[in-house]
Amino acid sequence: MKKIILTTESGSDLSKDLAEKHDIYVVPMHVVMDGVDYLDGEISVPEIFEFYDKTKKNPLTTSTNPHEYTDFFTQIRTDHPNCTIVHVGYTSKASSSFQNAIIAAKDFDDIFLIDSLNVAGGLAAIVWHAVDVLAKNPSIEPEQLIKEIKRVIPKSKFAFIPGSLDFLKAGGRVSNAAYLAGILLKIKPRIELIDGKLVSTKKYRGKMRHVAKKLMEEYLDSYDIDREQIYLLYSIGLDETIKEEMESLAKQYGFINISWIEAGGMISSHSGPGGFGIAGLEV
Repeated sequence: MKKIILTTESGSDLSKDLAEKHDIYVVPMHVVMDGVDYLDGEISVPEIFEFYDKTKKNPLTTSTNPHEYTDFFTQIRTDHPNCTIVHVGYTSKASSSFQNAIIAAKDFDDIFLIDSLNVAGGLAAIVWHAVDVLAKNPSIEPEQLIKEIKRVIPKSKFAFIPGSLDFLKAGGRVSNAAYLAGILLKIKPRIELIDGKLVSTKKYRGKMRHVAKKLMEEYLDSYDIDREQIYLLYSIGLDETIKEEMESLAKQYGFINISWIEAGGMISSHSGPGGFGIAGLEV
């Protein structure tokens, strides 16, 4: 029986320690600042925020390219000869990374590529579900695992609130008029994955403590999330008391396992410090 190796991109925000513990291979995407290209994770999130504070320029993000995928898959095959690779990729609707994986995979056998149609916590929820399925059934056939992963993709629900409109404005994602209105009225957009695309679905008004609570309540009222597991996403700068309150609220809703995910370079480059998000799988 061939060993199954799970892979994904750094845009999933899986922590390095947990990825290594569960033998998940993570290929880095890219963060570009002042023309210098860094691998996601090679430069820290605080350094990204410091760059913006000094220059008022938004860091750019780019996908993993085909050559990097070729090296990535080759290294896995070196570490695990004759393994089967199941790659759960960053949404193809927001990045060319998945298409680049398809290009590279043509030179390999026994590689299966799955478009998660998700990012960050939503992608992480799908990957961790795959890890759980493998742990419970180590002898599962790749086709069965793939079928199970694809089954939960539409069930993965992810919503987040950026910590700063400054980053969205610098990246050209909001107009000057919308930015000024947002600042004056203290408006924060709710971003969700709809058919694999990042879409602003609602606007909240007020401080992050109030907004984060409102997001969680409306999210949990809208989706029938499996109470076994919930993922709470934060970007560096989110007040610790807000994190405590959100975890307490999740417990009140009956969640058994609550996992915090720190936003990495990809999400942080667009959302800024102090953001909050929530992800889980519907039953």
